[in-house]
Amino acid sequence: MTASVGPAFDNCPFRPNLVDMKAILFSIAFCIFCGVLMNSALLAAETPKAGDKAPLVEAENQDGKAWKLADAVGKQIVLLYFYPKDDTPGCTKEACGLRDRMEDLKKDNVQVIGVSFDSAESHQKFIAKHSLNFSLLADTDGKIADAYGVRAAGRNMARRVSFLIGLDGKIAHVTDTPSADVHLSEVRDAVAKLARK
Repeated sequence: MTASVGPAFDNCPFRPNLVDMKAILFSIAFCIFCGVLMNSALLAAETPKAGDKAPLVEAENQDGKAWKLADAVGKQIVLLYFYPKDDTPGCTKEACGLRDRMEDLKKDNVQVIGVSFDSAESHQKFIAKHSLNFSLLADTDGKIADAYGVRAAGRNMARRVSFLIGLDGKIAHVTDTPSADVHLSEVRDAVAKLARK
């Protein structure tokens, strides 16, 4: 004996069954998933380029102190660099490379600010372990990464991207590659070029 789904469906040629409903729900879920992936790809496509005005972001650093890009514009050149995760090999290499060049960067009036999804506590440990001499912003909700279009697709992690921001608040140079060595080399050259202006 077949259970009835109600008088309205008893004589309907398109009477729904459980298999059809599962297929429909699966299709809806799949479309939503694809939409999320496409949205992430669109965010990544909006990475600012050289000549664009830098998005004015703000966040707290490893010590809970507020940092605002707007406070630095007009006073210092800012190297705002995004990296995937504290204390991983490539991120450590890049951070230590910047640490070792800090004296020259300061002579060229460059403020270095690192940004990742890691917590302030994680940043404190990373700084202490490697004697880093610059601030790291805790972008735990990804707002800064999204403002710069550097969120890794479908992940709570930033790609390795560096933005050199001039005194005028415009992006002077962008390095967008996984290689820490390329970042260090390109940033050095871009800072030298900007300092000559």
